[in-house]
Amino acid sequence: MVRAVLLTAVGAPLELTEIELPEPGPGQVRVRLAAAGVCHSDLSLSNGTLRTATPTVLGHEGAGTVTAVGEGVNSVRPGDAVVLNWAPACGACHLCGLGEPWLCERAAEASAATYGSLADGTGVHPGLGVAAFAEETVVAERALVPLPAGVPLDSAAVLGCAVLTGYGAVHNAARVRAGESVVVYGLGGVGLATLQAARIAGAGPVIAVDVSPGKEELALRHGATDFLLADDRTTGKAVRKLTGGHGADHAFECVGRADTIRAAWSATRRGGRTTVIGIGGKEEMVSFSALEIFYFARTLTACVYGNSDPAKDIPVLAEHVRAGRLDLEALITDRIALAEIPDAFERMAQGRGGRSLVVF
Repeated sequence: MVRAVLLTAVGAPLELTEIELPEPGPGQVRVRLAAAGVCHSDLSLSNGTLRTATPTVLGHEGAGTVTAVGEGVNSVRPGDAVVLNWAPACGACHLCGLGEPWLCERAAEASAATYGSLADGTGVHPGLGVAAFAEETVVAERALVPLPAGVPLDSAAVLGCAVLTGYGAVHNAARVRAGESVVVYGLGGVGLATLQAARIAGAGPVIAVDVSPGKEELALRHGATDFLLADDRTTGKAVRKLTGGHGADHAFECVGRADTIRAAWSATRRGGRTTVIGIGGKEEMVSFSALEIFYFARTLTACVYGNSDPAKDIPVLAEHVRAGRLDLEALITDRIALAEIPDAFERMAQGRGGRSLVVF
């Protein structure tokens, strides 16, 4: 039995309980978590913005140590440090064949099946196939990436979602070049990682936008050259003023709301690129006129998991960490225990802080 935070039904309070995990079967690996990041997607799963089967153990951003492996596993062994991958590509579907593993048609299969059980025998689902809000988890071998040397195991947890997403949005999806201007809307964990990625790319100016004035210091620490409070009437004008009157070459929306998507689009220069990273609800409708689409010639695109291949990108991120270009500790504003996850959800809902990290 291992301690875990359980979502019994969509909208229900989280419960700290114990679940029973089986020994890893063929192709499976058991991992003892060192740390797990609390991501906005976990909040979206709990409140129904994103669909999930229940009961489920949420948490999809984590790192830990392999304790046991099943038959046929050969990429990791007990004692190895690993980062969890919540969207493991099958390598065989149509989209994987197109070289887009972040859109793998089979990546979500693990979350549909139960992976453990409660004391009364009720089956429990792994949130996004990972179930990192628990002391231990059992996942498929392909849901793990060996952690390169030189990266602390606990802070490495944020590589599994926030950093892969933010870095990938800048370097894989938008392909930001040195000297291009960037504006980032929303400064949670992913938004802060996006700022760091823009700095690594050599972008400038790098403009951070958030509704909370308390995020200014965080933004500047993560590479922003300027900070703006979000305001429908003035923010777009301020972005244009900071970019020679043109608007940003690249805008990144990290909130998932119709109004911020629209604001990011409007802050982008003619011919620029707006990349939506945030995950919004189906009721969040964004509209554009046919004339403005033609006139501004902007590109509006989404980015899933940073358009990343974790097996290739995590070693790149590790090198940035070792070289001091990427600061994982700066992303983490709260270190908490399992029982404090509901408080972390509340901070996210209120827009306070960066990443909360559950430390085991």
